[in-house]
Amino acid sequence: MKRQTALLLLLGFLWSPYLLAQEPYVRIAKIIVDSSQLKEYQALLKEGIATSVKLEKGVLKMYAVYEKDKPNHVTVFETYASKSAYESHIKTTHFQQYKNSTQQMVRSLELIDVVPIIYESKKE
Repeated sequence: MKRQTALLLLLGFLWSPYLLAQEPYVRIAKIIVDSSQLKEYQALLKEGIATSVKLEKGVLKMYAVYEKDKPNHVTVFETYASKSAYESHIKTTHFQQYKNSTQQMVRSLELIDVVPIIYESKKE
């Protein structure tokens, strides 16, 4: 019995990192910006993303793109270590500053939670 218990404890220890690992939390933000304020919005977005990635351990990746024929249609791909990392992110001073500064520039905002099928990138 002791041997079985020890074996179960060992297996639990070996598998615990896999069982406890959280899936990344991935979200897409689809934004339509007032065309007359596009340059200012892009500058604030760049600053907000750079600050978030630099200062927040739980912010893994952020990419912002715009549609070639509709530059005021912006899509942001956000990857966080966990949902709690995202929840921490939206409470930060720099995110709140971005949100308040761009509020009048944004005509439409759609937030979409997505589930990754595969994450693959080249090793640097």
